[in-house]
Amino acid sequence: MKVHAVRVALFAAVSVATLGLAFAQDPAPTAAAPAPAALSEQLPVPDAPAIIGTAWALMDYATGQVLAGDNVDERVEPASITKVMTSYVIAAEMKAGKLQADDDVMMSVNAWRSGGAGTDGSYSGFEVNKTAKLIEMVKGMVVQSGNDAAIALAEHVAGSEDAFAALMNAYAARIGMENTHFVNSHGLSAPEHYSTARDLALLGRALARDFPDHYAYNSIKEFKVGRMDAQLNRNVLLWRDQSVDGIKTGHHSGAGYCLMASAKRGDQRLISVVMGSTSESQRATDSQALLNWGFRFFETHELYAAGEPVATQKIWKGQANEIGLGVAQPLLVSMQRGQYAKLQPSMDVPRTLVAPLERGQAVGMVRVMLDGKLVAEAPLVALEEVPEAGFFKRLWHELLMWWQSV
Repeated sequence: MKVHAVRVALFAAVSVATLGLAFAQDPAPTAAAPAPAALSEQLPVPDAPAIIGTAWALMDYATGQVLAGDNVDERVEPASITKVMTSYVIAAEMKAGKLQADDDVMMSVNAWRSGGAGTDGSYSGFEVNKTAKLIEMVKGMVVQSGNDAAIALAEHVAGSEDAFAALMNAYAARIGMENTHFVNSHGLSAPEHYSTARDLALLGRALARDFPDHYAYNSIKEFKVGRMDAQLNRNVLLWRDQSVDGIKTGHHSGAGYCLMASAKRGDQRLISVVMGSTSESQRATDSQALLNWGFRFFETHELYAAGEPVATQKIWKGQANEIGLGVAQPLLVSMQRGQYAKLQPSMDVPRTLVAPLERGQAVGMVRVMLDGKLVAEAPLVALEEVPEAGFFKRLWHELLMWWQSV
């Protein structure tokens, strides 16, 4: 992600948004302006590559913004991409101290019968009625896409797949997956087991952001269990593109061929999701094309850093006479390359700020427009606490405020 402060020229363009609102002082830039855009960046961005599939999306990791997509909110069968949610739940429960990497996980008869070699699906090969360390079972699920490992892990964590699915749905809601419902841990076709391209991209983003150690298992190219031959990761992009480090493939007759891929080039990470493709090679080719297109034509800027003064504003009846205003979280924007200079920020704050103010209290909004469209916004908050002044200063300020209002 490229990090830039908003330039002086942008702040000079700030103007009052509505009557009765006043702007804080224009903030000073903290970094050099971007280099002039190449001529190619001044041309219209070409359409995204033509994708063969029922639904697809390309998401910027830093902002969660969908850069391009088709049928992004249409319900699809997630197939083995479901196991990314299983990984997320296990990582979250481990962080909470409820699971340990060296826990002994039993490969039950149920897990073997439902997801083992006899099911004509992908399996890990852990021996039935024997245990393996939890972290090894996780790798067998992630790298080999073992359905048996996913079921065994679900039983270990929650006692049954039904109970584990309830955990999956609870964590999915926390992530913001609004159009998703899980009924199993592995992704084999089942009624009411569905997700969307957007939701799955959000899931991949959440795993990389919240649990990078667990996310890293998705970059393992091969894994061996016992006396079995080493099995290869089905994500062929791991071999084709060194910037790709995940995430998960999926396939069954109802879902078609699916791939959630992620790559990081420089400071920028993108996540692609292709659902319902026609073959292993097609899903990989289309995912690669999406990633290349996104990295070539889009970039992410940090417009304001968290906790850094964006502006200062006069404050009445306080122990201090001015207060710094900023954003609580970095304000990021994903945009087409070469468009940075066209951004138009504005800040709306009340004409009169009166103490007391708490640190972190929202006092206004900062908005960023591009070609008349809102591309980012965030609350402006007080960067420090300002207690009330003493009686005489408050009285004096009351008189001054009355005088200015008449």
